[in-house]
Amino acid sequence: MLKFSNGFKLAAVSAALLLAACTTPPKPAPEAPPPPAPQAAPAPAPVTSSIVPGSAEDLKVNVGDTVHFDYDKFDLRDEDKTTLQHQAAWLAKYPAVRSTIEGHADERGTREYNLALGARRANAVKEYLVSLGVSASRLDTISYGKEKPVCTDSNETCYAQNRRGVTTVTSGAATGASS
Repeated sequence: MLKFSNGFKLAAVSAALLLAACTTPPKPAPEAPPPPAPQAAPAPAPVTSSIVPGSAEDLKVNVGDTVHFDYDKFDLRDEDKTTLQHQAAWLAKYPAVRSTIEGHADERGTREYNLALGARRANAVKEYLVSLGVSASRLDTISYGKEKPVCTDSNETCYAQNRRGVTTVTSGAATGASS
């Protein structure tokens, strides 16, 4: 008979245990609970605007009420003609509206010079709107020269903002009040 030493017996038993441990299937991980059923998102609220069609705010926000001029100039730039074309279409849509066109200048120059330049700018806007079919009787002009700046810094960026013509609604606009 063969005799096995205690060390050999121990090694054999250890190997058997190791092999047995490798053949045992791993325990499945505990299952996570299923995710909750997706809930329908509430329908988005319809987008409503508080801007009344035909109002002064409608002109300003949806059409554009301001055009700009180059330094010491009163001729209209091409991009500003597009704005004025939109204004003319808006004025045609709302024939009861009367407007005043304000002419403005930057702070450079004398008060008198800038008042005259503002008047030429306001008239350039009015003449272009009239050429697009807006009745001249619906349009007034006024010059503020350098008296009403939108920007008060003394730099070119502000000067450019202040050289402008602004179309304001003076009467006939929708107000949103129901009768």
